[in-house]
Amino acid sequence: MTRRTVSIKPRVYQAYQRKDLDILPELRGLPPSEILAMKAVSAVLPFRTNNYVVEELIRWDEIPEDPIYQLTFPQKGMLTRKDFKKMIPLIQNDSPPEMVAQAALEIQKRLNPHPAGQRELNVPTLRGKPLQGVQHKYRETVLFFPEHGQTCHAYCTYCFRWAQFVGNEDLKFSNNQIDLLVDYLLHHEEVRNVLFTGGDPLIMKTSVLRRYIEPLLIPELENLTAIRIGTKATAYWPYRFLTDSDADDLLRLFEEVVASGKHLALMAHYSHPRELETREAKEAIRRIHGTGAVIRCQSPIVRHVNDTAGTWAQLWRDQESLGAIPYYMFVERDTGPRNYFEIPLLKAYEVFQGAYHQISGLGRTVRGPVMSATPGKVVIDAICELAGEKVFSLKFIQGRNPDWVGKPFFARFDPKATWFDQLRPAFGAKKFFFDTDFSHFEKEVVDSSLNLLHSPRDRG
Repeated sequence: MTRRTVSIKPRVYQAYQRKDLDILPELRGLPPSEILAMKAVSAVLPFRTNNYVVEELIRWDEIPEDPIYQLTFPQKGMLTRKDFKKMIPLIQNDSPPEMVAQAALEIQKRLNPHPAGQRELNVPTLRGKPLQGVQHKYRETVLFFPEHGQTCHAYCTYCFRWAQFVGNEDLKFSNNQIDLLVDYLLHHEEVRNVLFTGGDPLIMKTSVLRRYIEPLLIPELENLTAIRIGTKATAYWPYRFLTDSDADDLLRLFEEVVASGKHLALMAHYSHPRELETREAKEAIRRIHGTGAVIRCQSPIVRHVNDTAGTWAQLWRDQESLGAIPYYMFVERDTGPRNYFEIPLLKAYEVFQGAYHQISGLGRTVRGPVMSATPGKVVIDAICELAGEKVFSLKFIQGRNPDWVGKPFFARFDPKATWFDQLRPAFGAKKFFFDTDFSHFEKEVVDSSLNLLHSPRDRG
């Protein structure tokens, strides 16, 4: 590969966290009460940003409404009024760190830290033991959480994986034993792709990332046809692909994956068009494409950041023009500060349709609005009237049972519903078509877990 790079000045990465809120120059004009509010919120929910986001992406003359500011800096409304009032005096009185941490933990536990049955239903077993740091929800796809990649260059305020970043080991998924993953894949030929996720795997040095990826390139894993990497680095730190000390080595690793015959996809998280506007962001995409890797783009729709059709249409058009593939518009998950960011499913559908109608066929690879719910990924296909009843027309695009995929089903129209579990079957039905099957699945998982406690025999 020819590594021609547009002349871009290197930047030394500088992270900003809660302890830096008092010293950030850009925040000096804010009232002390707002800084105090940020400290209170960031004691409960993770805060981390960096000099590129602060200096290039946020328009400081437009805060607090600026979408990137909302995307990366703590906001008072992210905590309930009751929880906010609980935290403020602790911060104001400079209470002992352990007291602040305990109060924060009590709040965190109420915020549904692991939605959609991630811990109870998604963790597979290998030889009778849970395979920690691994999730296998859909037949063809396994998720792996590399231990060294469980942070990010900057955190999204609405991130559904916030529990990975708050410093509580009991809430964290991770694994550093890639040999166990290889063993699992050798026993599960139905798996076609592995998704490295986190956190952000590209926070790791390339030498560390290699230790996780290269073992998957062996000929024995011919069933594994694709490797995916979930990342926000393309938006929050494009220098990872440009001028970081091991940027060229990272691109060589991408080339090696492609040369091995496996498809390499970066699942890039872009929340707003501004993340694609800088010269650095565009050049990072060009260099990634030069390795043979593909970039697929996804993000949830959230209040305060991207809840208009014009924003999404521009985002998809920009991705299309740069050769990145619009992939998913997600619905904000039922976790963390959901009350601050969630919008009704009705509005999510209207925004999606309004944006979809503004783009060309090349951008209509995108699917949405999609809910990553406990039974699977559910898309809202339409809002329509059938047999005299207004309904949401839904279908699975992924399911715990592959037989569910593509089957339409209907929920009663509810203009206030914001998540899948708030929907009820239409036409007087008591259950959705998959409910009985899913109940059996849940029971099998519970029974299997109980058996693990009493039976050490090899189940590999």
